[in-house]
Amino acid sequence: MQVAASTPGITAEAAAAACSAAVAHAAARGWRINVAVVDRGGNLMAFLRQPGAFIHSIGIAIDKAYTSASFGFPTKAWMGAIGHDEGMKLGFANQPRLIVFGGGLPVPGDGGEWLGGIGVSGASEAEDEECARAGLAAIGLA
Repeated sequence: MQVAASTPGITAEAAAAACSAAVAHAAARGWRINVAVVDRGGNLMAFLRQPGAFIHSIGIAIDKAYTSASFGFPTKAWMGAIGHDEGMKLGFANQPRLIVFGGGLPVPGDGGEWLGGIGVSGASEAEDEECARAGLAAIGLA
């Protein structure tokens, strides 16, 4: 009987490189962001904050990464997944750390698996997601 399971995960080096690339992308456009990368279990692997980025966006970036890692799809897809089900809207709205607007993306792996999540906060919703995609592209995953 096998007791231990091996779960795919992102390396510390890849997480740091994704954060650096997202920040570089934002800086080139004059945006100030916070960016976080978490592993598949939602554990923080890397984080960067640009000087002047919103303080509240620190937690939002981490929670966007956590939400994407938890479910394996972009945070902006949540409202579409919930649809018009008011019970689900109310229920999910009360879940701590669940973010339902753009800026969080899963970190894709092989065979439909995902390795974690990346979350960006501080610019507009679309700009946050653009920075997250730049982070993934820098590590060959976009």
